[in-house]
Amino acid sequence: MSHYILEVCVDSVDSALAAQKAGASRLELCSNLIIGGTTPPLSLIQLVNEAVTIPFHVLIRPRFGDFCYSPFEFESIKREIGIAKEHGASGVVIGILTPDGELDIERLKILIDLAKPLHITLHRAFDVCRDPFKAIEQAKSLGFDTILTSGQQQTCLQGMSHIKAFVNQAGSQIGILVGSGLNANTIEQVLKGTGAKAFHLSGKKEKESPMLYRPEAINMGLPILSEYIIFETDWQEIKKVKDILANYIL
Repeated sequence: MSHYILEVCVDSVDSALAAQKAGASRLELCSNLIIGGTTPPLSLIQLVNEAVTIPFHVLIRPRFGDFCYSPFEFESIKREIGIAKEHGASGVVIGILTPDGELDIERLKILIDLAKPLHITLHRAFDVCRDPFKAIEQAKSLGFDTILTSGQQQTCLQGMSHIKAFVNQAGSQIGILVGSGLNANTIEQVLKGTGAKAFHLSGKKEKESPMLYRPEAINMGLPILSEYIIFETDWQEIKKVKDILANYIL
């Protein structure tokens, strides 16, 4: 396991504790994981900082959707980086694109300067950029430590050939963190197919709400989602992945 990084994406204290119990290397802390993750509130950052002893990185994403941000959203991102630094985060996870699908170099320079000396990950904005190979070189020059990617496909299984090429291009200059579709059933295939050494998953399971009274006539969110299902990290699923990594022969 010492050869590998196992990062677990969590959006609650309960999930953070489950991931730590399972032996995760570190956490990516967000809110609203069901929509791909947004910036967690200060209260959640503080509670996770108090509850866990492993490092945690904070996702900085002001809203659901694309990665082309308004001036006010950019200001929000800057302030959220400061909050993460002040309240115990060991890293931040960021990304901004221009309207034509390139990394927004000038804005990213500002954010990276604000984030240093924390660990800095380029999030999956990378997966929807125009030219990932150009973006890898730009990320190296900007000072990113890690790129999170599914190989520009919906899942990392579909993107394995690209991920392998990204790993080769990255070399020792920047880490490639593989995510989307990883679990105990897929991790060994991805290990063999990509040569990657860092992996990102949520290991989530469905948990029934304790609510007994359940009116059906109204929905507070997306109508395709039940109001009475909570998604939470399953420590046993994370432990299975950890054990596979620990026993995998390089």
